[in-house]
Amino acid sequence: MVDFSQYGKRRLVAGGIESRTTRGAFGRTWWGKQFVATIEDLADAGRLARGRTYARGKAVLSLEIRRGLIIGDVQGSQNDPFSAVVSVRPLDTFATDELLAEIRQTPGMLAELASGVIPTALGPRLLPTSASELDFECTCPDAGWPCKHAAALTYLAAEEIDVSADKILILRGVELDSLITGIESTTTRVSVDDHFGDEVEFPGLPTAAHAAAPADLDRSYLRLALRTADVEESEIAKAMTDLDGLYRRMM
Repeated sequence: MVDFSQYGKRRLVAGGIESRTTRGAFGRTWWGKQFVATIEDLADAGRLARGRTYARGKAVLSLEIRRGLIIGDVQGSQNDPFSAVVSVRPLDTFATDELLAEIRQTPGMLAELASGVIPTALGPRLLPTSASELDFECTCPDAGWPCKHAAALTYLAAEEIDVSADKILILRGVELDSLITGIESTTTRVSVDDHFGDEVEFPGLPTAAHAAAPADLDRSYLRLALRTADVEESEIAKAMTDLDGLYRRMM
């Protein structure tokens, strides 16, 4: 049994990410719920519970989802935030080929992908199924799997997946445009008499979900630069808030 009190209380800071989930379970969409369920089935329940508290308490200062990684800064008991990383193994070539094959063989699935919808039937191929596909790292002294800081990242990542399910594709190292192109290149057929493809029917263009510009920024680099210049953490948080305000005014 780990005595969590030995690590001290979390310091409260301004500028943390506000969770959309104030109570109850995380994950509002099918993909968000399944991502949370997958993590909770594989990782330590006690630390995940503390991670939920951190996620709701605005302790996560930055969050980014990229190929195979969820990375972010999380405020803990120290003066400086901890840097946490959740690793999700990208699909290998064999698994990607199986994913493509299933989409080709399933009527309507390509049209769903082209419209920006990730079919739930692909869940078993896109969600991690074993602990070997996951890993957690953090600069904090807690050696748990995961620590509460990394756990907090997973819950806020689930909320990002709720907003845009293609985040699960990004995590598994699959690009939606490349996926669609790869399938169409093997399924689209042009008549020998239609050299210019005038009779070929193409799927409609996907509708891109709106996202604020700051969501595309790698905040960790800006925070690191400001810390290097000995800027106080409260001033860093204020700078982030001001930056968000400027982008909203430009929208």
